[in-house]
Parts: sequence; C-alpha cells; structure tokens
Amino acid sequence: MDLQVKKGTIHGIIGPNGSGKTTFFNCVTGLLKPDEGSILFESADITGQKPEAIANRGIRRTFQAGKLVPGLTVIGNVMSGVNDPVGRSSLEVALRLPFVRSKRESEIEEQATRILGLVGMEASAGRWASDLVWTERQLVQIGRALIAAPKLLLLDEPASGMGTKEMEKVEEIIRKIREMGVTVVVVSHDVKMLMNLSDRVTVLNFGEKIAEGMPEEVQKDPRVLEAYLGVE
Repeated sequence: MDLQVKKGTIHGIIGPNGSGKTTFFNCVTGLLKPDEGSILFESADITGQKPEAIANRGIRRTFQAGKLVPGLTVIGNVMSGVNDPVGRSSLEVALRLPFVRSKRESEIEEQATRILGLVGMEASAGRWASDLVWTERQLVQIGRALIAAPKLLLLDEPASGMGTKEMEKVEEIIRKIREMGVTVVVVSHDVKMLMNLSDRVTVLNFGEKIAEGMPEEVQKDPRVLEAYLGVE
C-alpha cells in the first residue's frame, strides 16, 4: 500500500467488501498498529501513535457503524467531539453543559449549532440521539468530527444505507467541507458516488492498491473492472 493524499482535495478509496478500506483507516488513526511501513502526516511520522494523539494533530474520522451517546442530545453529541484545552474529556464538557455554562462552553455550543446547520440537522439539535434514524446518526457523526476543526477528515462509508436523495445530500456536505479547507478521504464501496465526488481515486482489492488516478481513468482500468465484475 503506497498512498499520498493531496491537501485540499477529496480523495476516494473504493474496493469490494473485505478489500482493506476500514483497516487502512484504522491504521492511519491509531486503532491498529501497522506491522511495518510508515504513516506520515504533514511530514511527521505518526505510525503507532495513540488515537487521541493523532486526533489532536488534526485528523478526525467517522465510523461505518459509529455510535452516538444515547443519553445526550444531538447538539451534545456534536459538542463531545471538541478538543478541550483544560484537560477535561470532551464528553464531560457536553455533560456539564446543562449545569455550568462557561464562556468556552457557550462558544462550543455556538460552533456546534453552525455545524448542525452545515449537515442539515439544526432543527434536531435538542432531540435525543437515541431517537434518531440511521441517516440522521450518520450526519451527526460528521458534525461531531468537524467540531474539532480537523485538517484531515476520514469518512468511512458516510452514505451507507441511504437512498439516492440522501446520498446526494451527503455528497453536497462533503463538497462544502472541502470548501472550508478540510482535506477529505472518503471510503466507500459505492463506485458511482465516489466517482462523482472525488478528485482522485484509489482502488483496493485483497489489501493491495490495484489502481489509482482520476475518476475517469480508474473507471476504465481493467483491474478495477475485474475486481468488481469478475472475469470468465
């Protein structure tokens, strides 16, 4: 695996189920330590660092089946993703909000409100996370990752389980995130979505990169067609 992501772009990673897409994300974000090789972010070697250390460098992610805190509201879940400089956990900040409102917590809430507007969930700010449907949870996940103002955002199957209109909404949100100056890497098994969205595409199969390039180039690559369609 040899992959470079250009700053300010949307980089798509596609591949059949089991091709290694989520494993790759887990290595980048510190949930798995690679057996060998190096992971560099802004020229710094982050290989094997703890997830919280990598997150504090400016890398945030969502999960294919990520969980929200059911006992928090939508806005509370988004706020729980913030970096807190005074050493408390971000979840503690969110849980304290109804009782103690510092200036910083008010600022966090204002930022969370803006982010909910970006992902189209501002009307649901006060709802409990446990009441959300799948699509809404995915959008809140994106908001929770954004509140820390990441430099690099990794999205793992952000439109999984969604219909066409919902998927188009997610594509629009991702483009807006790029316009904010955030580099985005999107993992998906949905070829059409990734080809419409990405500036550059990497294709994995059985844990290896088999193709990479502009979307229109990758779609014509015989190795990609074989991986998805098979050959006689």
